[in-house]
Amino acid sequence: MSVFTKIINGEIASYRIKENDLFFAFLDIFPLIKGHVLVVPKIEVDKIFDLPENYLAEMLLFAQPIAKAIEKAFDCKRCGISVIGLEVPHAHLHLLPINQADDLNFTRPKLTLSSEELKAIQEAILAQLP
Repeated sequence: MSVFTKIINGEIASYRIKENDLFFAFLDIFPLIKGHVLVVPKIEVDKIFDLPENYLAEMLLFAQPIAKAIEKAFDCKRCGISVIGLEVPHAHLHLLPINQADDLNFTRPKLTLSSEELKAIQEAILAQLP
């Protein structure tokens, strides 16, 4: 069972952003930048392109309102998207507020934020969701 499945099942606490029958979105607790959200399918599949076709099609539609909320909640030019998938063997998308291409550089050090900072980020995004 991956750490993401434990988060989805509520075994590990998270800063939930959105959920439906197929997907779960939550804050990355060690973000590359404030506003970094992970979108994961509720089924445990390692590689994103091994997901069933309906998941691939629906994943971006699920992520779209979150991306728009991130753009409204943070001072950024756009919401960037990345698929890395090396740290956790569970398919996922990274959504991040970006102003330049280097904002998606995953070799940069990650932030360490307090629970208060994470809660404020969660609330800022949730306030912008329809």
